[in-house]
Amino acid sequence: MAGLEPGLLGEHLAPLGRRITELLQHKRLGLSEAARRIRIVSLASRPVGAFFQVLASATLQRRRVRVRYHSRSRNEVVEREISPQRMTHYRDNWYVDAWCHHRNALRSFSVDRVMEATELDLPALDFQDSKLDEYYASAYGIFAGKANKTAVLHFSPERARWVADERWHPQQVGQFLTDGTYELRIPYRDERELVMDILRHGGDVRVIAPKTLRKTVQETLRRALQNYEGQPDPAGKETRRF
Repeated sequence: MAGLEPGLLGEHLAPLGRRITELLQHKRLGLSEAARRIRIVSLASRPVGAFFQVLASATLQRRRVRVRYHSRSRNEVVEREISPQRMTHYRDNWYVDAWCHHRNALRSFSVDRVMEATELDLPALDFQDSKLDEYYASAYGIFAGKANKTAVLHFSPERARWVADERWHPQQVGQFLTDGTYELRIPYRDERELVMDILRHGGDVRVIAPKTLRKTVQETLRRALQNYEGQPDPAGKETRRF
């Protein structure tokens, strides 16, 4: 719980944290070594910034928030009034799922990119859990929206020994084909995160459908290869492309 960061445990859950510690140290439970023997490794996590507490508090208290936000994808700073719905800890990073009153739509904001946050004395709009799940959980990854495409991926028999036991999406469908290839079908809407996860498997995966996803992966691999095709300079070093 403490590893989820960043201070919310100390302010709101300290009594619970102390009780859990007492239970872990109880000899009859045999868990006194838990804190030393259980290890959680975080990779590529980002600092949450200065406004996690404001956003978390507003989410729990059901209040609107005015934020200044730096969008990585557009590389621009925007101001938004939001009704936070949930705080989401995803792949070692925090996001606030919220109704954006400017866009009149549900959006996700990376907490570490919030430059300013002010809780307003206005009640947040509320949405049913089913509505939030439909928007945030039906498609692949953190880029939300209702799924409208299905990726069909084929993994080599060697890679299938790992992928067949992995859960990429709650609604995924997987099966072994007669040649040992593992076929995985995943619903998605935005392909960006899916493309990154496909590329992790290098030559052991092939995109079968849709054609748009297959083309994106091909173009990404082509650009990656170009980074290694520079001509040697007089000192015998490759010319860098970036």
